[in-house]
Amino acid sequence: MLIRNATQEDLDAISRVEAECFPPAEAATKEEFAKRLEYYAAHFWLMFDGDKLIAFVDGFVTDEADLTDEMYEKAELHNENGAWQMIFGVNTIPAYRKKGYAGEIIKRAIADAKAQGRKGLVLTCKDRLIPYYAKFGFVNEGVSESVHGNVVWNQMRLTF
Repeated sequence: MLIRNATQEDLDAISRVEAECFPPAEAATKEEFAKRLEYYAAHFWLMFDGDKLIAFVDGFVTDEADLTDEMYEKAELHNENGAWQMIFGVNTIPAYRKKGYAGEIIKRAIADAKAQGRKGLVLTCKDRLIPYYAKFGFVNEGVSESVHGNVVWNQMRLTF
């Protein structure tokens, strides 16, 4: 399995994977991904099985300590010199789940953030995923202010 950063040419594949992984109220649109790729393609980690995109993790960098809903919609808030790597999505297509692929990409994102001198990473997740992210060192900070997709989200942080 190959892990690499994204380019604009990956837009269609990224959009397809997102649509397969999240309900419409929670999924980013193709237009949102185009904007994200314009501002922070180097903060998309894509995993391929041959030529097929099977999983990805994405999120921008900021000096803001907490992940807000505004961040999902405004790619231009990305600050390449920011302290925190935000994680907006962890996506694995259903046929490839429960095989450790997402974990490999998360570990790569963590290693890259550390190598770039960040303070750490921040993500939000549903209750059932708290133990999963805790395995990577993320600490649950409680219910987030996020109302993205009309779902309750927990903010988790990994501090270096």
